[in-house]
Amino acid sequence: MKKARQIIDQHLQTVNAISDEILVILENVADLIKRAHQLGNKVILFGNGGSAADAQHIAAEFVVKFQKERKSLPAIALTTDTSILTAIGNNLGFEYIFSRQLESIAKNGDVVIGISTSGESQNILYGIRTANGLGCKTVGFSGGGENSLSKAVDINLLVPSTVTARIQEVHILYGHILCDLVE
Repeated sequence: MKKARQIIDQHLQTVNAISDEILVILENVADLIKRAHQLGNKVILFGNGGSAADAQHIAAEFVVKFQKERKSLPAIALTTDTSILTAIGNNLGFEYIFSRQLESIAKNGDVVIGISTSGESQNILYGIRTANGLGCKTVGFSGGGENSLSKAVDINLLVPSTVTARIQEVHILYGHILCDLVE
């Protein structure tokens, strides 16, 4: 029970350390997503490992629903098509698994969200650079302090922690907040 309490306390400390500045940024990202949807654009998300699962989770909340019945909102996670992922990884290299997909489906005005706990994943960075080149609005979910992802995106949602598990917990909190604000 002591270890579980320590984990919960660490989680609460991380959540309580989220600044008002981050809350304003979350509202700005939600407004960006709403405007994109109004203009017929979509949200595209991607990440590795647990962040891939978060990308899929958040995309599903937009497409299906979060808290209320409403029209489906266009969103896609680039982590779900194993044929595409393995073909790109095998033929071009793992670092291109997201950038190559973005070349085929992203367009000016889409909102592209790259999720990386470290902010240093090469395939996430390649994807964000491609999205920037296509005129997409780019958002990063990362942890720790300044990192390569935070420098590459238009807007970064930083988690005030260097512990991977706490960063992932807050990333899904950020995702849920965005879904709630967009609805």
